[in-house]
Amino acid sequence: MKRLNIATAAALSLLLALPAAAADKMTVLLDWAVNPDHAALFAAQANGYFADEGLEVELIAPSDPNDPPKLVAAGKADLAVTYQPQLVLLVDQGLPLRQIGTLVDTPLNCLAVLADGPVKSIADLKGRKVGYSVAGFEDALLKTMLADGGLTLDDVELINVNFALATALAAGQVDAVIGAYRNFEIPEMRLLGKPARIFAVEDHGVPTYDELILAAAADKARDPRVRRFITALERGTTYVLNHPDEAFARFVADHPELDDELNREAWTLTLPRLAASPGAFDPLRMERAAAFLLKAGLISEAKPVSDYASMP
Repeated sequence: MKRLNIATAAALSLLLALPAAAADKMTVLLDWAVNPDHAALFAAQANGYFADEGLEVELIAPSDPNDPPKLVAAGKADLAVTYQPQLVLLVDQGLPLRQIGTLVDTPLNCLAVLADGPVKSIADLKGRKVGYSVAGFEDALLKTMLADGGLTLDDVELINVNFALATALAAGQVDAVIGAYRNFEIPEMRLLGKPARIFAVEDHGVPTYDELILAAAADKARDPRVRRFITALERGTTYVLNHPDEAFARFVADHPELDDELNREAWTLTLPRLAASPGAFDPLRMERAAAFLLKAGLISEAKPVSDYASMP
């Protein structure tokens, strides 16, 4: 017994002397500057959930928001935060990408007007100016919503306001904007003293889709690191939902430039829209998104769901 104890102690000493296994590195490119949409990612990082899964994750805000999925497809990064409709468009262009997780599983996009303005219904947009940021998908959204009010794109004047949606609407440069996010531009309007009325895209003919997703290159979608990443991400989401105030406090401690009224309100509005199960996937939702983009003439064909997603 004594010899056994000595042997066990020796083995333990040897084990403790061995260097710890190096964590697997992963690079995640965000879709935009750091904001409350990324709450679950930063909670998983701050609380050590990625480290618990043997991962060293770097979260990087892009200099150009169009680049992340392209860089992932080219093997320059592991994951990209992007949008489900955008992924369908990129796959149609030949980029080998797959959805592997979800951050926000409801649309955030909406058409916004001034709450005290003359536009009370979609039909009231006839003859008015509509601001937008990005042509293509937003045009398709607007066209579908206008049709729900008996209008066409010819009934409105489209004006590119770049990304100044809230300020353009508040200043009266346009009568409505498409592409405003309910959890950001809408509270921004209120803080500008110009509360907004919104028309949710899914209430006016647009199929529900996942707003914010995670994409990997097709040949990396089944990488074992991805499953561990999603496990940590789900823990991060659960923490944010269970401890919203503590999570926000840590979020702004790490990003003090976001410690303001707008981001506090955006945080509160975002939490109910976080995907509680980031690894879950609805194939019918993806089918409807592809069918919508096909009908809008933005893709050449609606591919099988397996060409768009490979959930861990």
